[in-house]
Amino acid sequence: MESKDVSVRPWEPWFQLACGILCMAMIANLQYGWTLFVDPIDAKHHWGRAAIQTAFTLFVLTETWLVPVEAWFVDRYGPRIVLTFGAVMIAIAWVINSQASSLFMLYAGAVFGGIGAGSVYGTCVGNALKWFPYRRGLAAGATAAGFGAGAALTVVPIANMIASSGYEQAFLWFGIGQGVVVFIAAQFLYPPKQKVAPPKKATGLPQSKVDYRPAQTVTKPVFWLLYLMFVMVASGGLMAAAQIGPIAHDLGVADVPVNLLGLQAAALTLAISLDRIFDGFGRPLFGYVSDRIGRENTMFIAFGTAACALLVMVFHGANPVVFVVATAVFFGVFGEIYSLFPATCGDTFGSKFAATNAGMLYTAKGTAALLVPLASILAAANGWYAVFAVAVGLNACAALLALFALKPLRGRFIARSGEQATAETPSPASGVTAH
Repeated sequence: MESKDVSVRPWEPWFQLACGILCMAMIANLQYGWTLFVDPIDAKHHWGRAAIQTAFTLFVLTETWLVPVEAWFVDRYGPRIVLTFGAVMIAIAWVINSQASSLFMLYAGAVFGGIGAGSVYGTCVGNALKWFPYRRGLAAGATAAGFGAGAALTVVPIANMIASSGYEQAFLWFGIGQGVVVFIAAQFLYPPKQKVAPPKKATGLPQSKVDYRPAQTVTKPVFWLLYLMFVMVASGGLMAAAQIGPIAHDLGVADVPVNLLGLQAAALTLAISLDRIFDGFGRPLFGYVSDRIGRENTMFIAFGTAACALLVMVFHGANPVVFVVATAVFFGVFGEIYSLFPATCGDTFGSKFAATNAGMLYTAKGTAALLVPLASILAAANGWYAVFAVAVGLNACAALLALFALKPLRGRFIARSGEQATAETPSPASGVTAH
């Protein structure tokens, strides 16, 4: 029996969104705080940056590639049980890292962390897409903002604890704390029990009239074009997130004091803090903008700006002020991929299976993570400027694809879905309710 097309209680979607944002903030350090641990781990164990960064790659792979499975459980059993499981996993992950005396243990912690973070990420984004079918850009962006900005508040405390008590203690206590908060918040999440009615001022963006099952979604060319673009843009951002510490040290700017509009700190510390803030604000901002001017138009603006910021790094990255500003601008427009791509996926393939479909698209982040170790190899042979140059090309290409390939292809696809839905709708005389 279909749910009635009535509005849910006004506060419910926003409460669900707030809980999702809180959970996302708690897993932010698993990715964005990682760069603070790389050099201290290497200084103690001498495993080498490349071997240590393999743990980051394993984390991202397990975080992303298992999201479709976790999202399937969300669609079937609801978000609470999956989030509770994720809370336990992220706590275990950093406890393992705190005790890791071998690369095997470090990699095991990365796998546990990836499973836990993927459970939280896929659940919260999928739940937001269901609660806000007419404001997907804003909802996905606000949810993803927790993941982007969540580390901003804890970068300095983690760095201070690493300096004063060692990285092991930072892993242990922050890991337990993050897990406890997610466990509590998980108990308050649930999916909409009724169909969400459109707001008074709906965005009017084109949306599919058909709910495509995951098995159908992966057969559509528009899905794979989205996937390719996701990989192209995510690869540069993941490289920067994982390697910003080593990059700053190799360029000689890490410990240089920078005073920027009254904010004074070492270039690396200031850059990481601003990167997280800009990343966090960029996600809902660009999501909101995309709700107004369209997904592809917003992609073109964001990807093009990212290419320009990286181009500045190519020529002036050794200047500490330029390093701080350029990385902040880059992350400000990079994080929007985590709002635009899920929103675009929901618009294109429907709401019913939005969590699983968005989860499948999210695996592009895992594919992009495979390029992170290659960045270290390229940097060792040709310097970080060569890595930046490659990232410039990928972002510029993705910007052009958004405007000149994705936009017309998706427009035709949604138009055909409307024709399909009309053809499948029985006449009123038949007495059969369309679905």
